[in-house]
Amino acid sequence: MTNHSATLAIDERLRARRAAGEKVLHLGFGEAGLPVPPAVTEVLTGAACRNGYGPVAGSVEAREAAAGWFSRRGLPTDADRILFAPGSKALLYALLKAIPGDVVLPCPAWVTYAAQAALAGKRVIGVPIPDAAGGVPDPALLEQALRDARADGADPGILILTVPDNPTGTVARAEHVRDVCAIAERFGLAVVSDEIYAELCHADREAPRAARHLPERTVVTSGLSKSMALGGWRIGFARVPDGEWGDRLRADLIGVASEIWSGLAAPMQAVATHILGDPPEILAHVRAARALHSVVARAVHTRFTAVGALCRPPEAGFYLYPDLEPLRRNLAAQGIHDGAAVSRALLERHGVGVLTGEAFGDRAGALRFRVATSLLYGDTDAERWQTLHSEDPLALPWVAASMEHLRDALTGLATPSASPR
Repeated sequence: MTNHSATLAIDERLRARRAAGEKVLHLGFGEAGLPVPPAVTEVLTGAACRNGYGPVAGSVEAREAAAGWFSRRGLPTDADRILFAPGSKALLYALLKAIPGDVVLPCPAWVTYAAQAALAGKRVIGVPIPDAAGGVPDPALLEQALRDARADGADPGILILTVPDNPTGTVARAEHVRDVCAIAERFGLAVVSDEIYAELCHADREAPRAARHLPERTVVTSGLSKSMALGGWRIGFARVPDGEWGDRLRADLIGVASEIWSGLAAPMQAVATHILGDPPEILAHVRAARALHSVVARAVHTRFTAVGALCRPPEAGFYLYPDLEPLRRNLAAQGIHDGAAVSRALLERHGVGVLTGEAFGDRAGALRFRVATSLLYGDTDAERWQTLHSEDPLALPWVAASMEHLRDALTGLATPSASPR
């Protein structure tokens, strides 16, 4: 039996509570939380009559736009290296089906990777992340983990990297990406580099590219769910490498795609063609979104560290991964002994929804969980537009109220005299 995705399940659960009239601070779901630019809506409307199937990999126009998008970001790409799909999730699963071998994951990692590996009949080899940032396995531990896995009968074949990272909201260090790619090459692994957050690096960070270190064995996946807040439109794309291995993989991916999703909806391909052409208004929109995510994530980070939590500073996107280990004694007095209990207490006692670290493959006893800050921008499109363009989004009443809710919840959770209700 395949369980309901933890991220989607908590979103549905928290939205149901809100619909029932409960006051819930939704920090559990990685939706980008911003409205659609009018020019993009116009493109979709204008393409509504495009109701034919089209090529499985995507239209020539969409693939050329994506190739140019990658090329302008330092990865020269031809259109025949691109494959579109209804969301990057579908592409990730197709890659796990098409590439031989078991799956090597940084730990913690986005919930879907391990679930898809299980669906594909593959083992998961988890390797802890470095202290500095998530998204890649610790290079100092990776090689021995691969040797141990082979000795245990596993067949490691696919290394998944997430740069920038979900769940930690950090950007892997360039030397770590380089080192894990060198190890992957020695062990004959393919690298799948999930770069869906690469457009959302905060001002002082840049996402290193695995494809520059292992160009003939690295597949890059991306999409428009995060940078453009188009999660519900399901637009994903992948870049396969040049060379014989890339040619075989592309053929296999098209075979899988042809039998599962046929092709990305034609109106969405028109949207992708427009956005991936990098028109000035789109670049400006992404810059504004990036700045907003940074400001709000840093403010939420401050709320956690103020009560004594350990937490890497946010470097990209809209995630944090707090660790309440310094508060273990106080939490134990309240009957809270692991991350799942922390998540329950935050929701049931304080009306704050987060997703436990165990869902991301973390140790069950750890007091860690993922926080998504991107649904704090308002409840209506008018509020979200105002938040996006505000010079001081934290001063807006709806954002300030959420920050106060979070501060009160964390203070209550960290207070030694607090007791279960």
